[in-house]
Amino acid sequence: MQGLIIIDVQNDFCPGGSLAVPGGDEIVAPINALMAGFDAVVLTQDWHPAGHSSFASSHDGKAAFDLVEMPYGPQVLWPDHCVQGTGGASFHDDLNANASDLIIRKGFRPQVDSYSAFFENDHKTSTGLEGYLRTRGITQLTLVGLALDFCVNYSAIDAAKLGFDVTVRTGLCRAIDLDGSLVTALSDMKDAGVQLVE
Repeated sequence: MQGLIIIDVQNDFCPGGSLAVPGGDEIVAPINALMAGFDAVVLTQDWHPAGHSSFASSHDGKAAFDLVEMPYGPQVLWPDHCVQGTGGASFHDDLNANASDLIIRKGFRPQVDSYSAFFENDHKTSTGLEGYLRTRGITQLTLVGLALDFCVNYSAIDAAKLGFDVTVRTGLCRAIDLDGSLVTALSDMKDAGVQLVE
């Protein structure tokens, strides 16, 4: 049984958004075309409360993309993005969200960020996605979405560690590429046993 995990195809990560990933909107139509070929389709949605601890605006003297230490480890500080209930947090208008079976919201706890579809950034707090996939009998996962070097990367590695057979369709992802983060992410995914397919 095969599952498609569509990561964070939201307005704030698309051109014009507060944390726009270059070309983020280019993947929407081909992702829509993929959905029918899978036994389960899951969307993830970044869903931050205002004033989230990962926002640079929550830290005096800090700027977007600075790195700080949180109780759970290093954390990149981001521009305010995907704030609950805002247009930026909504899925891209052209994404066929109604074709999904499940929406996993992440990053809603104020004190911990959440890149992965499976765990918060403390690597312990579960989103519940693993249990859902197990009960559906899904063993093979294909990941697409935004951004390749952060949320897709973390999700793919966690999925592989959990024992799923994981493929990332890199052509249906786009990256932020912050200080070489893309090269590092691709290497880390390969090392974790993730298949990278253009």
